[in-house]
This record gives sequence, C-alpha cells and structure tokens, in this order.
Amino acid sequence: MSDDAARWRERFAAAPVARMATITPAGRPHVVPVTCAVSGDTIYWAVDHKPKRSRRLARLANLAANPAVAMVADHYEEDWSRLWWVRADGTGREVTDPAERARALAALAAAHPQYADRPPEGPVVAVDVERWSGWEAAR
Repeated sequence: MSDDAARWRERFAAAPVARMATITPAGRPHVVPVTCAVSGDTIYWAVDHKPKRSRRLARLANLAANPAVAMVADHYEEDWSRLWWVRADGTGREVTDPAERARALAALAAAHPQYADRPPEGPVVAVDVERWSGWEAAR
C-alpha cells in the first residue's frame, strides 16, 4: 500500500460518518450516510436500531444485485485550508461468518461508543476496499 493510500485510509477511519453509494437495479446511484469502522482494507457497517422506513433496505438489495460500492468521508469548515475528502472504492458483501461478524461488531463499538451498549442486530456489511484516494487543501 502506498503512503498516500495509508494516509487516506487513516483519515477515513477517523471520520464519524461516511456516505455510501450503491447502484440501483435501474443503474442509478443510491447514496446514504453510514456509520462505519475500518479494519485493514475492509470497511464495516451494520443495520442498527436507528429508525428506518423499512427493514428491507434498498442499500442491501442494491449490494445483492451489484456489489460495487464507493464510500466518501469528508471534512468541511469555513477555513477552506482545512478541507479534505477520502474515497474508498470496493466490493460490498453481507458478512455471514460468525467470527467475522463478531470482529466487525467489536470494531464498530470501538469506533462508535453508541454501539457498546446496544450492538447492531441487523445485517453486517463488509466493503473490501480496492482503492483509497483523496484530496486535502493543505498537507
């Protein structure tokens, strides 16, 4: 992994939220915010207890039909010299292995204390990152 990719991964991992884009069956982008955790070159997110319109989430159906995923984490403030964004391009999959699910939930709880008392009970998704890229206003 290049130094830049490692730096982008570290910055992505520190972000409190990311936006995930999947592809609908009609070929349209579908973007939603997600809380996630990074473990190596894998990003984990889970369906949690926060209110949703339906338990049949479009993002899960989209991944089942086409596993291509792009995720973006960013930082904005009025001082534009501090702006940055990181994109992770990869392949999404539902985690079915119990040991990997346990590791993912532990990583999510470490990244988001809200999950420590109430771990997500819904599906856990892994995004296996193939490419990290990013930009920052000042290094």
